[in-house]
Amino acid sequence: MEINLISSLPLFIIGFFMGLKIGELIEKEEISLDYLSGKIVGIDTYNILYQFLSSIRNYDGTPLMDKQGNITSHLSGVLYRTTNLLQRGIKPVFVFDGKHSKLKAETIRKRQEIRTQAEIEHKKALKEARLEEARKAGSRALKLTKEMVQEAKNLIEFMGLPVVQAENEGEAQIAFMVEKGDLYGCVSQDYDALLFGSKLLFRNITVSGKRKVPGKSIYIDVEPEKIELKKVLEHLGITRQKLVWLGILTGTDFNEKFPKIGPKTGLKLVQEFDSFEEIIKETNFEPNFDYKEIEELFLKPEAEKNYKIEFKVPEKEKVIDFLCSNRDFSRDRVENALNKLEAKVQEKGTQSSLGKWL
Repeated sequence: MEINLISSLPLFIIGFFMGLKIGELIEKEEISLDYLSGKIVGIDTYNILYQFLSSIRNYDGTPLMDKQGNITSHLSGVLYRTTNLLQRGIKPVFVFDGKHSKLKAETIRKRQEIRTQAEIEHKKALKEARLEEARKAGSRALKLTKEMVQEAKNLIEFMGLPVVQAENEGEAQIAFMVEKGDLYGCVSQDYDALLFGSKLLFRNITVSGKRKVPGKSIYIDVEPEKIELKKVLEHLGITRQKLVWLGILTGTDFNEKFPKIGPKTGLKLVQEFDSFEEIIKETNFEPNFDYKEIEELFLKPEAEKNYKIEFKVPEKEKVIDFLCSNRDFSRDRVENALNKLEAKVQEKGTQSSLGKWL
């Protein structure tokens, strides 16, 4: 069952996904999607699934659902937005998070609290016919279940695209694969990939349309961005280790931020001092966490080494059966998306199959 979607992505939604608060310091380069044509990129899949759940919704903030009440926003994003990437010649490898570090438990708990409260606000706003408030609250009431993750994996594999299961954090796995030369860069809204060592980070790749400035009737175009780790470090005048320190000072998924320390103040501190112990002394704040453990998590992340990147011809009938027979998707729309891929192959002339083209 496919209906009208929210066509814009508010700023608060994009901010919701950023584990780090250092975006204002990061040097970015606007690119077109065509820049990534022919490139194999790692998709931070949990990150984009949350994007899809947040942005692909009805105007009252409710997610897309089939007739049985199963949420389908994530599947819609995987099919249509991935098809858009493939049409541009971009080759996505979907990397899924593994077991999260125990250090992330508090962050996960707080995010669950935010989502639970947002769900309550959404239901109340709907009942009172306050659609704008309902839309905002609904976009924060995100629940990505194990079943939804498995559905996404199934669809991706039916589409003939590689799935890699990370040992721990997806961004860490992608950074490892980039370092090995198997991936060109990481696609994510988060800046964490830079701390994990990914040489290239691409943002706003799976996001489309415009984003609304909070409190104003102004919309900003969402443009794809390229961020190069080497240039970021040169621009800030710091090492990657100090970039990790900056993340720790301003707050990561693994620790609370230092009180009264924002990105600019944090940058001055890491530029001035050459040990984190000196920074702690300067801030007069004794953290209740082991910063060395977090530093090592970023600088020496664990990664699955026995992975396979293999692009296959899509199993068209399985995609149609999975989405149309089981999830009430429009058969015409699904077939149209799949036909676009086949048409892309035919444009290549010498290529005789989608598998070879990919």
